Amino acid sequence: MAELTAVLASTHHPFYYKATTSPEEERPPYAADWQRKVEAYRETLTAAEPDILVMVGADHFHQLWLDNYPQFLIGKQETYDATFYNEEREFGIPKFTLNGDIELSRYMHEQLLGKDFDFAVSHELKIDHSIICPIITVRPDADLPVVPIYTNIFVPPLPSPKRFYQLGRAIREVIDSFPSDKKVAAIGTGHLSLELGGPRQFGEHGPDPLFDADAIEWLSTGNIDAILANVTHESMAGSGNATHGFMDLLLMMGIAGPDVHADYVDQLDLFHTREMYMTWYPNKNQSQLDAAARAAETAQASTGPIYASDPAWEQFRTAQGRPAAAAGS
Repeated sequence: MAELTAVLASTHHPFYYKATTSPEEERPPYAADWQRKVEAYRETLTAAEPDILVMVGADHFHQLWLDNYPQFLIGKQETYDATFYNEEREFGIPKFTLNGDIELSRYMHEQLLGKDFDFAVSHELKIDHSIICPIITVRPDADLPVVPIYTNIFVPPLPSPKRFYQLGRAIREVIDSFPSDKKVAAIGTGHLSLELGGPRQFGEHGPDPLFDADAIEWLSTGNIDAILANVTHESMAGSGNATHGFMDLLLMMGIAGPDVHADYVDQLDLFHTREMYMTWYPNKNQSQLDAAARAAETAQASTGPIYASDPAWEQFRTAQGRPAAAAGS
């Protein structure tokens, strides 16, 4: 059977490519630190030695629209064109052509239907930055075939957080049962607290740093009970109007499994948003753990959970008048 060698969950920031490839004098002051962290994170995927990438994202109203936006969709193509005109114009993201893996796409589609996930399928899917951003950050050679999965985090009514988690568990079961000797990595991107076009978009930090603190702890400890007890569509909207992308990160945690601690965790406070980079090794070996340790040393990241009780978050608790978090909670 296939081997799931890594699960990666991260935010996707479309300005990363432009910020780190522009002439030095045009780069923002945080570009070098950002690039250092991303390139270290990349090594956690390299150590997994994948043959195929299952990639989870969401179409940002490029190809799917209000009149036809499926809850879950899988691509089934030999190749995928990527990057839309506005992404080239605004973010400087180059065009890509990604190879597909029709065999795994077909198998996943059939098996997920059998697990009561009624996926739409596309044979003409064009990929946007929710999938191209992680290609740029963790596999810039774009040399591996992909199976793209799109979820609905934009158009109400949305699937519940529980449904996203359940889909992650189902995807894990399907990958583990795929009759192949190939190594598969699952990569998904979403958001922590995020405001787009609203009054909190350009604050000094993301719109809700304390949600970010809790979210990183919950994800990195695999605490599904805490997530389902605290996260609703309404609470996510209260943390920022685009925070529902957190559900794609929750899906990735579902693939990793309940109560499973992440093997690599990093985060970066980046002006109006907080970036997060997380990796689990489901069948971890010493080589992978060594790679994660080296990457963590370079990036000043962690080889285990980051807790909401970390002193780094106290400035935000003080600002919002909230009590200090209990250690390890």
